Amino acid sequence: MDAHLLKCYGVGDGWPCASRHHSSFLYRFGKVSILLDCGEPVSGSFKASGLDYDTIDRIFLSHLHCDHVGGFFMLMQGFWLEQRQKDLVVHLPADGIKPIRQMLDASCIFDELLAFRLRFEPLKAGQPVVTHNVKVTPFPTSHLDSLRQAFQAQYPQSFEAFCFLLESDRTRVGHSADIGSPEDLAPLVEQPLDLLVCEIAHCKPDDLFHFLKGRPIKRILFMHLARRAWLNLEETRAQASKILGSIPFTFAHPGEEIVF
Repeated sequence: MDAHLLKCYGVGDGWPCASRHHSSFLYRFGKVSILLDCGEPVSGSFKASGLDYDTIDRIFLSHLHCDHVGGFFMLMQGFWLEQRQKDLVVHLPADGIKPIRQMLDASCIFDELLAFRLRFEPLKAGQPVVTHNVKVTPFPTSHLDSLRQAFQAQYPQSFEAFCFLLESDRTRVGHSADIGSPEDLAPLVEQPLDLLVCEIAHCKPDDLFHFLKGRPIKRILFMHLARRAWLNLEETRAQASKILGSIPFTFAHPGEEIVF
């Protein structure tokens, strides 16, 4: 069985940060590669990795906050200029398809210039996307619920956000993206996970750790730490260790590669 690898291009939260970069993760299940989120500077990070520009099979954008999509347009420009050949499907909240298409056109990244076919498909809760032996299933999170309540009348949109379950052969990985409460992770932890990649920014760390305590998770990689949690990393580590007990965990760093 081919090795599975996670490349962390960006692991920071939404605040400006000189060192952690913004959310972007490349999952490699053997010959299948899934890019999850495109926080900046993903284009430069991908170039630095030395990977072929045909490596990425699909892109998933969990929601439309800029720290998750801000690097997408430069990545597309890189695909154009480096002459990517393989067709690409981008999966994202439906509200983003039209404006992202318009922005690509406005920045003169026209379909006619691309050496590959670029398509956009809306994420649908619970509906898996399959690439060879890899299945990615999106589940809704409450990350944008408060913004929906405050602004939907003024800015009509769906305010969708998703977490993901990635499965290949007997390997199961949960990726939180941004959540609103620990309970958003319930669909991911219903069955044992080989790896959970989980944010610590939008709920209290203790609440998150207590929710995960005792779950059948082989390993947790915490990312997207809020600024306070990152600046007080040893305190955060001690909290997690005390509550999680025997579940191994680490904190993600940009450029880190993890075999799972």
